[in-house]
Amino acid sequence: MSLFKKKKKLDTNSMEKGVYLVTVAKPTSVDTEQFNTIRTNITFSSADTEYKSLMITSSIASEGKSTTAANIAASFAKQGLSTLLVDADLRRPTIASTFGIADPRGLTNFLTDRDFDINDVIYETTVDNLFVIPAGPIPPNPSELMGSRRMDKLREALEEKLDLVIYDAPPVLSVTDAQLLSAKVDGTILIVRQGFAEKEGVRQAVDLLKHVNAHIIGAVLNDVDASTDGYYGYYGYGKEK
Repeated sequence: MSLFKKKKKLDTNSMEKGVYLVTVAKPTSVDTEQFNTIRTNITFSSADTEYKSLMITSSIASEGKSTTAANIAASFAKQGLSTLLVDADLRRPTIASTFGIADPRGLTNFLTDRDFDINDVIYETTVDNLFVIPAGPIPPNPSELMGSRRMDKLREALEEKLDLVIYDAPPVLSVTDAQLLSAKVDGTILIVRQGFAEKEGVRQAVDLLKHVNAHIIGAVLNDVDASTDGYYGYYGYGKEK
């Protein structure tokens, strides 16, 4: 039995042109304020935990996870935190296009070549305090790279080097990459696009994340037909019990 009732048309525009950084382009907009609110909710979601690493994912592709990850990262950076956005979606990368990095060396290069220094794949952006690691070349074995010891060492080194590391990860139901990474980071946020993701698919994604003991901070409900004009007309947020 098919998990989803109808075939979803995947959006490839973000891969080719990048995602829209509304928090940078329109810093006083309603959409920006909602991203800032999500940032605040993340910060105060646990009184006892200072998050050093976050993973942004979704149940399926084209739900807006990359747009959310990039704008949340920019929001944290604008608060003065040295923030790193890592393109961990090695199959459908967006960060190089978003930040105008031509023919970048990135995560794949570092994980497959021991001669690569971490500083060779970290790029500054036009946003103060915001740095990025693009995906690099699309590898034949993304899941193996995500679960490698070298990836573990990289994650540990980045958390020591920066205030916050945000990973834009692949959809949970598509591949195992997100599960592997979610078990290692401090918190995971699930993006749910209204009218696109099916309830059963979202439930299954949550179950898969719980299966690896991922700490699910909350969910962001995206593309809601609400009274506001913004793409993020409503955000949903809640701590896992």
